[in-house]
Amino acid sequence: MEFTSENILLVLSVMIFISIAAGKAGFKYGIPGLLVFLAVGMAMGSDGIGYAYDNYPQAQFIGMVALCVILFSGGMNTRYSDIKPVWKEGVVLATLGVLFTAIFTGIFIYAISDWFGLKLTFAQALLLASVMSSTDSASVFSILRSKGLNLSQNLRPTLELESGSNDPMAFMLTITLIEYIQAETVNFSIIANFFAQIALGALGGIFLGKLAYWAMRKINLEIASLYSVFLVSCVLFIFSITDKLGGNGYLAVYLAGLVVGNNPIPQKRNTRGFFDTFAWLWQILMFLTLGLLVNPKNLLPVAVLGMIIGIFMILLGRPLSVFLCLIPFKKITQKARLYISWVGLRGAVPIIFATYPVVREIPNAQDMFDIVFFITILSLVIQGTSVPYVARKLGLAADNPGDSSEFGIELPDEVKSVISEISVDKNTLLSGNTLRTLNLPEHTLVVFVKRADKFFIPRGNTTLSSGDKLLVMSDNPDELEKVYRKLGVSKFNFQ
Repeated sequence: MEFTSENILLVLSVMIFISIAAGKAGFKYGIPGLLVFLAVGMAMGSDGIGYAYDNYPQAQFIGMVALCVILFSGGMNTRYSDIKPVWKEGVVLATLGVLFTAIFTGIFIYAISDWFGLKLTFAQALLLASVMSSTDSASVFSILRSKGLNLSQNLRPTLELESGSNDPMAFMLTITLIEYIQAETVNFSIIANFFAQIALGALGGIFLGKLAYWAMRKINLEIASLYSVFLVSCVLFIFSITDKLGGNGYLAVYLAGLVVGNNPIPQKRNTRGFFDTFAWLWQILMFLTLGLLVNPKNLLPVAVLGMIIGIFMILLGRPLSVFLCLIPFKKITQKARLYISWVGLRGAVPIIFATYPVVREIPNAQDMFDIVFFITILSLVIQGTSVPYVARKLGLAADNPGDSSEFGIELPDEVKSVISEISVDKNTLLSGNTLRTLNLPEHTLVVFVKRADKFFIPRGNTTLSSGDKLLVMSDNPDELEKVYRKLGVSKFNFQ
């Protein structure tokens, strides 16, 4: 096939369609969609259909844009109230946890690499470990949310906070070690740059996130959809200007997402929906590109070494780091520590970071890239497919509180009332089968009832049936929760 613009678009559309279809089939059998996207990319590559792709700088750029969108979207969907109880644990895991993982794994790689004919210096071994030291936000966000997995002991916000904020640490370790290997010496500028990236990234993200929020409130666009487009431009600006000033752009966009998502911006629901969709699109493009980048036959020579390193990271490197980091936090149970250790998924981020040594022409960079790719596949296969199973096995899977929305209604932040959605069952109807008999608190209304596929506005004498879905609005969530408990309603949420 001649690679004209039209043919490239045709191939891209087919790849995306196949990825979505295969992802749907994979989801049915518990296979992470991200693994499927990688497989489709590899099938289209030089060892598959035959499209030869080896443009590492271009893949790096696509990954950079994708990560910006994914991290910002993840920040937008993270509530302050969820991460407030666990922010200390999340920050420690995102910084010291990454550092410890890199050190432990780097020492192990250096100790065994000679056995497999891979002559790595200690700095190169640390570089390889640093590339893989962060958990992948795209993988964690995708698996936890696509599975609708609810975890006890505040584990979900802990994991999402860690995975969303630990990429900058891994990135800085990677760049610092590349600079050290090329300079063959440690100087003050390298160390100063390391800490400057953290400080400027954090300050830039918070300040520019508040600026983006202020601008969205003041801009007063006539077309509602343009708010999402405007925010996309803000994300790209925040990343690029922070990077230009010497800060870490990935940390900046994640924190900016937190700031914007936890403030009353115009068209908030539509904007969140747009970024969820946009993040998925870039996620698919990123994994397809990275799949194209690798030749499966190149993975065979490093398969045994990659397997050993991967198993070490899963069973020793990551658990040692987690348990060391969480020593000060006595409230976290041993089972929770084990689960955090297990959900250390590798994904697109390590592969993207692995392109940096290749582009900078570091010795053994291609071998490093192939090893990272193999370990990513291994992690997604072993850990990605077992996330729900391990949670249930450890007794950490909580009852689903009804996160899914049947009505698709969200109140503006300025409205102080809350809405909740509940399901009517036999226990709910024990005291009567009409709205009057529910004895709801004052200033509480049942706004809508969904019965089968029909929606209607109820009255006090409306007869309720088992299986009905109710949309309830209240100014008194505490009293409403007490009534729910009396009625035997266990699955509810407040928005």
